[in-house]
Amino acid sequence: MRIRVEGGHPLNGAYTPGGNTNAAIALLGAALLTEQCVTLHNVPTAVNMQAMVSTARSLGAEITHEGDTLTITTPQITRRVLNAADTSGLGGVMLFVPAMLARRQHIRVEIDFPLSRIRTHLEALRDLGQDVNTAGGALECKAMPWDHREIILSQTSVTATALVMLLASRLGKETILHNAACEPHIRELADLLCEMGVHIEGIGSNVLRIIAPPEMDGAEATIGPDHIEAASVAAITALSGGRAQINGARRLDMQMIDKTYRQLGIKLDCDEGLIFVPRHESLMLSAREEDTDLNIETSPWPAFPSDLVAIATLIATQARGTTLIHEKLFNNRLLFVDKLKAMGAQIVLCDPHRAIVVGPTPLHSVYMDTPDVRTGLGMLGAALIARGESVIDNAQVIERQFAGALTRLQALGAKISQE
Repeated sequence: MRIRVEGGHPLNGAYTPGGNTNAAIALLGAALLTEQCVTLHNVPTAVNMQAMVSTARSLGAEITHEGDTLTITTPQITRRVLNAADTSGLGGVMLFVPAMLARRQHIRVEIDFPLSRIRTHLEALRDLGQDVNTAGGALECKAMPWDHREIILSQTSVTATALVMLLASRLGKETILHNAACEPHIRELADLLCEMGVHIEGIGSNVLRIIAPPEMDGAEATIGPDHIEAASVAAITALSGGRAQINGARRLDMQMIDKTYRQLGIKLDCDEGLIFVPRHESLMLSAREEDTDLNIETSPWPAFPSDLVAIATLIATQARGTTLIHEKLFNNRLLFVDKLKAMGAQIVLCDPHRAIVVGPTPLHSVYMDTPDVRTGLGMLGAALIARGESVIDNAQVIERQFAGALTRLQALGAKISQE
């Protein structure tokens, strides 16, 4: 999908972000653990989620879809094998492994991406005593129930944390997990599992104690708003010179984001369930007197999330002062700065993890190809505040994670047209 974006128009109005796709995927994985009915509300229609629903159906789940509600009943898991066509580059399929293991005992998952991408997941499976083999780009695993296990993740991985939580809910009696991720979607997964009869202590922290029930019940849950989408739209609105009300966002999810935005010069009014973005005439960095530059660092939740590094960099191009952007978690996530430099931004990429941004600098329109799913809203934001008309190819990548975001931005006054 190719879109044309005419920049320079203030965004104004009310915006409601979609449901969190990562949460929806994890909750779908939980639903397959039980024969009982699980109902999920506010399910996003993101491409990734649709692919996961299709794969769940192929595993034996009976799923009805009415509006944004999914009703899932899985009387049995009918397959032991997921082939490469089923996985199709989706790391989320790892969250079907617990249900397959618990209900079929021996499984094979063919992976069409490097196994190094799921190294932490494989380590966690082995630490839990599972019989794991990898050969020929496939994962083969035999279920090995346990009474008590205490493990620590080598990385604070969201998907690995969810994987352990799901597996512990069926195969273990008591499991203690250290260095767990605690993002909003992990909290939502924990809440659903508790509704299904699992006892979980430490929800929202990096140490979880999970006690499995004899049988898992059905449950009902409403997926929360995507905090990354809410924060991205808040920043783009401020940079455009507009003002907006963003509905549904949870104050707890916005704490570090709000603090970091204030350092970059964007001041939000955050209440429970509501973010108000006032009009900003200009942005000024609020570095402390003892600092020569502002230092923005990404780290595991509840610190500033890596998924917003593109938005933070974009804000820094429009704020008066010098900002060091330090991406601590991923090696290649700052490569998008070349696109901002092509638009006129003053950025020095020091290494794969650090970039120095000098602002403010006006941005002009460019042609962009293939925005990364993690940086897509940042690049779209740059086009919306730039002078002239930008062209973004492969914009469907944005819809993979943030379904309907383009339409919702158009309702705020964004000039976006699809070719």
